Amino acid sequence: MRTLCWLLVLLFLPVSLTASQVHEFALHNGMKVIVKEDNRAPIVVSQVWYRIGSSYEPQGKTGISHVLEHMMFKGTKNYGPNEFSRIIAGLGGRENAFTGRDYTAYFQTLSSEHLQTALELEADRMRNLLLDPAEVMKELDVVMEERRLRTDDQPTAVTNEQFNAVAWRVSPYRQPIIGWMQDIQNLTLDDLQAWYQRWYAPNNATLVVVGDVQADAVLALAQDTFGLLSPSELLPPMQLDEPPHQGVTRIQVRVPAKQPYLIMGYKAPVLATATVDEAWEPYALEVMTAILSGGSSSRLTRNLVRGGEIAATAGAGYDAYSRLHGMVLFSGIPAEGRSIKDLEKALMSEIEKIRVEPVSEQELQRVITQTVASKVFELDSVFYQAMQIGLLDAAGLDWRLLDDYVDNLKAVTAEQVLAVAQRYLQPDNLSIAVLDPLPMDDSVMPTAAPMTGGRHHGM
Repeated sequence: MRTLCWLLVLLFLPVSLTASQVHEFALHNGMKVIVKEDNRAPIVVSQVWYRIGSSYEPQGKTGISHVLEHMMFKGTKNYGPNEFSRIIAGLGGRENAFTGRDYTAYFQTLSSEHLQTALELEADRMRNLLLDPAEVMKELDVVMEERRLRTDDQPTAVTNEQFNAVAWRVSPYRQPIIGWMQDIQNLTLDDLQAWYQRWYAPNNATLVVVGDVQADAVLALAQDTFGLLSPSELLPPMQLDEPPHQGVTRIQVRVPAKQPYLIMGYKAPVLATATVDEAWEPYALEVMTAILSGGSSSRLTRNLVRGGEIAATAGAGYDAYSRLHGMVLFSGIPAEGRSIKDLEKALMSEIEKIRVEPVSEQELQRVITQTVASKVFELDSVFYQAMQIGLLDAAGLDWRLLDDYVDNLKAVTAEQVLAVAQRYLQPDNLSIAVLDPLPMDDSVMPTAAPMTGGRHHGM
């Protein structure tokens, strides 16, 4: 009965996953413009995505993309420091930015009548940024403090950072998005200026606009703003191939903490790296992860948290939207009176079950239906519609995959779930990091385990 209810909900949701209302244009300078018309409310979301993030950064310059994101609000030849934000706020809008492994993106959400102002401001700072030495030094201090608060003072964040640094042998995903502290300290004005001039160009950017607009009108605005800018000569980053994993890798992290913590990862393909013959694998991996950790009725919650009381938290995650190879991640905190060994044993037991026992058709269809419903509900948000398009584009994928995403999830079979579990969830492909708590001052508050598999945004 529950499955039928979910199906009925899907039939009557107002937002479609189809791209029939999406229009793509290319400006003469190489900038891509993608517009999706959604006229349910008089608002618009404007996002500019630069194909530059932490995975593009050379050793010794980690964190530079995130620092430059901060500097993009510090003024141009035409506007003073933080004036961009004041103008958008004065129009009743909101704006911000985020940095990921594969992108740096800037967004505004405001009344559709003010779209022209947002595009004029974004086009201005794409080419006219002023990097004042005093502002750079001040913002480097801000970013270092952000790193202390979000990473250095968070035991689980430290563990995740150490895990990535070791689990990835070559992939630039081993680098933290916020950067290593020593690299941040050593960044210079010249470093930031060179990074800005190299990557902040119309031919390295995509404008995504979703909301109460007409595509032709948005194109005209884009031509009158971004279309006036000159392209840059782009040098693609060196392509580094991650070598095969050859046995279990274990990492111990010892920092002051109140709770132990466990994270495990298995390298796996994503939409951008799957071969043509195995293009179905990322969808099967997503369904497999949802079976293990897709809500309150998922296996890990049912068997480890509620049923076995082995874990205080336990989850799994997988992100198919990335430029390079990804991971299936598992993490958790043991319940009171339980040890990390108990938690690892219980997680490995659930992993072994999904590797050897085909999922029943009833459980498979329930999970697929819930996963599809989650995707559709997410697209009820104008902002998230733009995010989906931007994330696909930043990973080098065609946004038209949105058309087929639900159908590809629905087509996943029990045999395919078993196949990806057996291929990727095996010991020779496993990395494990354990947080072994040192004594800490009672005044320091405990930290909760972060969600695994989600996208990390620096803001």
